[in-house]
Amino acid sequence: MSAIGHCRALLAVAVVASSAMFGQVAAASADEWRALPADKPASADGSVLDHIEEIDDRQLNMYVYSAAMDKVILLEVIRPADTSVPRPTLYLLNGAGGGEDSATWQARTDVVDFFADKNVNVVTPVGGAYSYYTDWQKPDPVLGVNKWTTFLTEELPPIVDATLGTNGENAIAGLSMSGTSVLSLAEAAPSLYRAVGAFSGCAETSTKPGRDYVTFVVSFRGGDVENMWGPPDDPDWVANDPVVNAEKLRGIDLYISNATGLPGVHENLNGPDINGDVGVLANQVIIGGIIEAGTNECTHRLADRLNSLGIPATFDFRPTGTHSWGYWQDDLHNSWPMIAGSLGL
Repeated sequence: MSAIGHCRALLAVAVVASSAMFGQVAAASADEWRALPADKPASADGSVLDHIEEIDDRQLNMYVYSAAMDKVILLEVIRPADTSVPRPTLYLLNGAGGGEDSATWQARTDVVDFFADKNVNVVTPVGGAYSYYTDWQKPDPVLGVNKWTTFLTEELPPIVDATLGTNGENAIAGLSMSGTSVLSLAEAAPSLYRAVGAFSGCAETSTKPGRDYVTFVVSFRGGDVENMWGPPDDPDWVANDPVVNAEKLRGIDLYISNATGLPGVHENLNGPDINGDVGVLANQVIIGGIIEAGTNECTHRLADRLNSLGIPATFDFRPTGTHSWGYWQDDLHNSWPMIAGSLGL
């Protein structure tokens, strides 16, 4: 419990970026992209589209080389219902597992069906498990090189825009670990996102409870949190604290949700992912309840901070609910009208 078709080969990056003809996604093979290394969409630092795989007529796998991390990152892409004109992009982040496990939006929710009639590109990176999707100070012996803020805010957007023929408007949403990350990413690049959806995240990172929570998540996979932001007194802990830096969220539409941890509508034997298993249900009630209660305290402190600054936000504090996928699917559905409005849909 975390608490993560084909494109027609074009002649030049400029053509890709300006073209509204990307509706013809089923016309070419992935091999055609591999045959055009000079023309693949790239970012200023040398990050570049590696290749594309077709999943079906609405889904693609994009593989993007990150120069900052010196590796190729998989991105799961859901295409808009209407590709006749450029459309905006929703970056949808997985939780602590980074999409490297089975706890993903694709596997645990109705995300593909939900966006079937919606005119937005949905892009989900696979990778970054237990990394907080941030730029680490040093490589980690277990978690490797992590420069996710650079990748998600600088390297990836121009490549996505060029490859998918977007209109350049973006939103970002995430849950649990990435419910913190989406706020930090928006603060790092406030002009990049029109809206943020943060579900069951602990926005604090520089307080003692916040540091403890971050340390617990990172160390769960064996990572050393000091490779991320240094020792507890390192200024990076404060620099990456969404509560401390909340002023940078001004002007961005915010949807922030959390429950109390008390059992709710999805805590039953017929609930999502439970499938009649009493042990799974007990784990969701106990462990999921404890984690959600903790993030609930963080989220209330974020609400107090935003209110003190006069920054508007939509908060959904549910009276019941645990740290689990049924509620995050609900969060995605409930936040979509706000996100869609922010994107002009």
